[in-house]
Amino acid sequence: MSAEAAATRRRIAPVGHFLGLAVVVLTSIFPFYWMVTTSLKTRADAVARDPVWFFSPTLANYREALFDSGVAHALLNSTIVASCTTLLAVVLGTPAAYALARYEFRGKRELWFWYITNRMVSPIVLAVPVFLIANSLDLIDTHLVLILIYLTFTLPIVVWICTDQFRGVPVALDEAARLEGARAWTIFWRINLPLAMPGVVVSAILSFIFAWNDLLYALVLTRTQARTAPLAATSFMSGYELPWGVIMATGTMIVLPMVIFAMLVSGRLVQGLTMGAVK
Repeated sequence: MSAEAAATRRRIAPVGHFLGLAVVVLTSIFPFYWMVTTSLKTRADAVARDPVWFFSPTLANYREALFDSGVAHALLNSTIVASCTTLLAVVLGTPAAYALARYEFRGKRELWFWYITNRMVSPIVLAVPVFLIANSLDLIDTHLVLILIYLTFTLPIVVWICTDQFRGVPVALDEAARLEGARAWTIFWRINLPLAMPGVVVSAILSFIFAWNDLLYALVLTRTQARTAPLAATSFMSGYELPWGVIMATGTMIVLPMVIFAMLVSGRLVQGLTMGAVK
């Protein structure tokens, strides 16, 4: 290859990379754009045979979803369930992760294997047994049953991520604290936990997202009082009509908080995921 051809290739390569990246970004953003714009259209524009690109925005779909269809109550339920699940997962998971990272005990390898393989179990396999247990305990259509079942897959996430974070904290810090007379809880709470905070934040973010987005267990275990936002979005579908504007408005209200939240904590998310990757 001649020097001129090599120089031409070097000039073209960034352009190709930019075009490829632009295609990926556009294909990723377009579904969200279509959802938001459809939520602002009238019913006639939303179901028009030819796509309507220019229209006068209306908030009628959001008013109908929030005040006439009970989506506001469903959003409140999702917030309560996801927040409580995340709090409990972090409170219970971080000490367990610290114990797995620092101590040797019988059954440790088996316990760790259970944690890292927990997500391999399909939720649909557990749906019927969980429903039967919840029904026998009279927990159907309550916040508590959702929080408990969500802990079964958010708690392993916290333990999995935080264990690696605690392993990245030098053991010498623990030994120095013990020489100063610090107890095990003090060493965990005042030394290891602050240093592993990026991983704790990441695990909390992922736990909240998983609990917020769940549909299957909410469909099986709730009726009206504890109905969550993803389930409310499916309640508009019937055999006679599909109010696409209201459905898209509900979808936007479900997705938008997660998008804003992810943008605000993206720096912390990357820091937590890469912490400990390079020793």
